[in-house]
Amino acid sequence: MELAPQHSHQQRLVTGTKVFRLAHWVSDSFNGLRLKTARRWRFAPQTIAYQGYGSTSWARVLGRVVLTSKPTPGSAAERAARNGTQNVRGWRAFTSVPIQYTEVEVEIGGVTARVHADRGGLVDTVVQVSLAPGWHTAVLRAEGTEPVEARIFVISPDTRLGIVSDIDDTIMVTALPRPFLALWNTFVLNERARMATPGMAVLMDRLKVEYPDAPVIYLSTGPWNAAPTLARFIARNLYPSGALLLTDWGLTHDRWFRSGQEHKRRNLDLLAEEFPNMRWLLFGDNGQHDEEIYSGFAQEHPDQVAAIGIRQLSVSEAVLAGGHSDTGDHSESSVPWIHSPDGAGLAKGLQDLNLL
Repeated sequence: MELAPQHSHQQRLVTGTKVFRLAHWVSDSFNGLRLKTARRWRFAPQTIAYQGYGSTSWARVLGRVVLTSKPTPGSAAERAARNGTQNVRGWRAFTSVPIQYTEVEVEIGGVTARVHADRGGLVDTVVQVSLAPGWHTAVLRAEGTEPVEARIFVISPDTRLGIVSDIDDTIMVTALPRPFLALWNTFVLNERARMATPGMAVLMDRLKVEYPDAPVIYLSTGPWNAAPTLARFIARNLYPSGALLLTDWGLTHDRWFRSGQEHKRRNLDLLAEEFPNMRWLLFGDNGQHDEEIYSGFAQEHPDQVAAIGIRQLSVSEAVLAGGHSDTGDHSESSVPWIHSPDGAGLAKGLQDLNLL
């Protein structure tokens, strides 16, 4: 008699697995249809390279393989794309179609590795290679695409401080938690209409002057489709260049939806593991889950956090964003916390801590 509930539970598990597999099949079929349509519209395959980072014995290389529309050769759009002065509506970043599981050759420092892009067309791989501290170049080649170069910043073993920053509502004013404006900012808004958070570019520049060897990591829950737009925003507003660690929306191999919080936690833990002798300055905002995530990281790795800076949303931003996050009581924390609505206030807090 007691076997019936167990059998029923197993049936539900099997049914759930079947539904999940069906969802993957539907998703892959839809992507296949998009690929056929894109090829019919003469979209061209392209490998996109993103900035990476590494140590003297390995390099993390990031890129993506997609089908995308290219501007007509010789046109104003083509010249703007070549010069980095294009002015793109948000939705255009999502017209490219990922080429799944294609083989990509990665070459850096005389070492060649062959890897496969994932189901979102993303390449995120670690190449074992001996490199001197400083800037290096990785070359990515995928079938049917032109080779592209990715800048890799190799962190010196002597470097003792790094910078991790969120993007939305931390260095960029987007109020992304607001459901309607999230769609508006992501898909409609002209990319040059996005505003930099007051004082944050100056703060980051001062930190790079004070710590010229410090790596900068921009850790966000934003999608990889937006990476070129975000990179242009960072350069246009004079933020220091840094590796973008983004994510993709939708199905994974074991989840219905990707968890932005898990993405941030996983990459912070990875940085702690990769650079055990470094301390990090962590910047985020109090409109989402940054405080909770950073607090958990600081509790697990107190010796690897120099300070946590939280940009406080304004009253109107907080109301439209659904309120502030629960700041909690950090008085007992061994890691110093700084709260301010702008970069100038965060800079003063770092000065008081003799970190700037």
